[in-house]
Amino acid sequence: MQVPFRDDKPTASPLTDRFGRQIRYVRLSVTDRCDLRCVYCMSERMTFLPRARVLTLEELALLGRTFVELGASKLRVTGGEPLVRRNILWLFQELGQLRERGLAELVLTTNGSQLERMAADLKAAGVARINISLDTLDPVRFRRMTRTGELDAVLRGIRAARAAGFERLKLNAVILKGRNHDEVVDLARFAIENGLDISYIEEMPLGVVADHDRAEVYYSSDAIRADLERIFTLTPTTESTGGPARYYRVPGTDSRIGFISPHSHNFCDTCNRVRVSAEGRLLLCLGQEHSVDLRHVLRAHPGDRERLKQAIVAAMTIKPHGHAFQPGGPVTILRAMNHTGG
Repeated sequence: MQVPFRDDKPTASPLTDRFGRQIRYVRLSVTDRCDLRCVYCMSERMTFLPRARVLTLEELALLGRTFVELGASKLRVTGGEPLVRRNILWLFQELGQLRERGLAELVLTTNGSQLERMAADLKAAGVARINISLDTLDPVRFRRMTRTGELDAVLRGIRAARAAGFERLKLNAVILKGRNHDEVVDLARFAIENGLDISYIEEMPLGVVADHDRAEVYYSSDAIRADLERIFTLTPTTESTGGPARYYRVPGTDSRIGFISPHSHNFCDTCNRVRVSAEGRLLLCLGQEHSVDLRHVLRAHPGDRERLKQAIVAAMTIKPHGHAFQPGGPVTILRAMNHTGG
């Protein structure tokens, strides 16, 4: 049975910013650590956060419940790589229970390396959909782009996730000129053959990564779409998963092809998202530094739910209109993507 994309139009929420945008989608980063070292995400030799600065699983569960009580309908668990966090299944089980309190979707973004052993348990915990990062189908190139990864582990994870029966699985592919832009069509074919969706992502200019020139590797969504349309017919659709991707259907298949285009097709006007970093910073915009320290609120006033809610609602007043990313422009946000939350 085909599962439709959700396109809820909920009533007004306390999580409304000064531009009238209602925040329904919260991305919770559970760790800055990862078992890969993707070239566009982090340096090969990373210094990770001391564990005392990272939110506990109990603090993350409380934040998830608080956001849902304030009107958030979608929670996405991210990292780093979230599935390397010890006892992470407990958190998914806790968040999964929020479906009884108004949570419409609990979803996950992962690099796929741990899915072979965890997919069935994640489904049982209440995860509805999973986004799996996959930038190449070439094992040698995969190793070069991730520095430490094994493609076959991710492919086994995808097979396990398909067998577990999630509502929807989607591949996320960051496309870099001269690195993997020649695989755009192959990745789409892989998605279609396996009944998956796929989103192509323009690289986000966060953090300074050695030996990686973002201006040199920038490849626009328009270029990706042109590559695809030489092979496929792409039919525009208004369907949405609640995030920033613009989707197209491929006639004769159940797959959707999406484009996340922070540079070439800015989507800030309709932003409905905030992020909580692994150390508890409520980030109001991916490409700006406006933030509130929720870890301080949690630890300075333990058990004070109202104070936590007040801090979150007050933060909506400083959510900026949008980012200032420029294709090939200088890096102005120094925090790396793994510190930000995927």
